[in-house]
Amino acid sequence: MTMAHQWHVYDTLDQASVAAADELERQINTCLQQQDSCHVILPGGNTPVKCLQLLAEKKLPWQKIHWYLTDERCYPIGHEDRNDSMLQEHFWSRISATNIHRIQADLGPEVAASLYRETIRPISNFDIAFLGMGQDGHTASLFPGNSGLNDQRSVIPVYDSPKQPDERVSLGISTLQKVNFRMVLAAGTDKADIIARIKNHESLPINDLGDITWFIDHAAGAKS
Repeated sequence: MTMAHQWHVYDTLDQASVAAADELERQINTCLQQQDSCHVILPGGNTPVKCLQLLAEKKLPWQKIHWYLTDERCYPIGHEDRNDSMLQEHFWSRISATNIHRIQADLGPEVAASLYRETIRPISNFDIAFLGMGQDGHTASLFPGNSGLNDQRSVIPVYDSPKQPDERVSLGISTLQKVNFRMVLAAGTDKADIIARIKNHESLPINDLGDITWFIDHAAGAKS
């Protein structure tokens, strides 16, 4: 797959987060100029927190925006390490109208994946995917070498994750490849090696999705 990644590099994660929030605002507004609702995929993790807090301060037509998760960890509802716990604390609780589509990962990978496939069935292409990325080049819960990469269903159960917990639910690679606009926010020296590999066009889950708009800090881009 030929990739046309776009790279935006900033001095700090805070500066990259401001730019990423501005881009999300612009993409959402552009989408809503063309259609009545906007379907946005959100990541977990700590890196997006500042960006999402800034996005919550924007004046957007929140009632027209629907939020989905890239993936969820199979923990009980309310567990501090669930992705929706971070999103609730730092983003959803700060906006006025919340069309939230959670993954019921507490029901186990198979049941939760099946239910979420039904949730997203009406959506042929998501409008925006704000993605996370790990040091191994994984995104959502699509890990290098994991059998889930070969699962072409729209939402997949994930087993034997190299990171805890072992069991997860993830949007499938087929879903993420069809998103209209994809972006990643990444920062820190611990991301420098993988970003160099991405720029070298290695076959990695994050590199197998298609074009991505990147917001990174100088530390993350130091080796590329």
